[in-house]
Amino acid sequence: MKDNHPAQLDFLLPDTRPEYVQLDTGAVLLPCFALHNAEACMRAIHHIAQQAPFRKMHTPGGGQMSVAMTCCGTFGWVSTLQGYSYTKVNPFTGQPWPDMPAIFQALAHKAAQKAGFAQFQPNACLINSYSPGARMGLHQDRDEGCTDQPVVSLSFGLEATFLWGGLKRSDPTRQILLKDGDVLVWGGPDRLRFHGIKPLRQDTHSRTGETRLNITFRFVAS
Repeated sequence: MKDNHPAQLDFLLPDTRPEYVQLDTGAVLLPCFALHNAEACMRAIHHIAQQAPFRKMHTPGGGQMSVAMTCCGTFGWVSTLQGYSYTKVNPFTGQPWPDMPAIFQALAHKAAQKAGFAQFQPNACLINSYSPGARMGLHQDRDEGCTDQPVVSLSFGLEATFLWGGLKRSDPTRQILLKDGDVLVWGGPDRLRFHGIKPLRQDTHSRTGETRLNITFRFVAS
């Protein structure tokens, strides 16, 4: 009989991948690194979303993102018809972004340290919610005003195919499967590599249902 819930099976079966995968000079995949803290992170996301609800923001081109987003920390990232920016106030509520939970700070610091970026102290956290069909086009993370610090990205729930490109949009991309609890860290010479997420496949996860949650940490120059 065909199983319609492979993501649930992946959650139950042991993961035989190595604990540390060097993707490039400054880029590391840490399989299952955040898995033991998944439930605590889910509770933290729920609390943040009560204060700053998930929204599908508009892009400068007039379209609407397929990914719903919220933020926490000193700075939050916003996309409007006027462009992309980091703000200290949530423009949708008029309130400061929720504080970054201690579990988030600890995971971001530990992952960055394991990847060779021991001094990372994020002040911005973006939380993306993907439903089936949602995607993230190839882009660079360059709105932070500082490229000396890495990006740390946690994945929970449904699997996703991460596109890892080069320093030019036209460079070839590699496809990297991200599973529940996986963490990606990239910085140094790889900090401005283009990257994205292929459209999420229809599936169900035992913890998050038909959703992938991605928590991304950055340092924004004030």
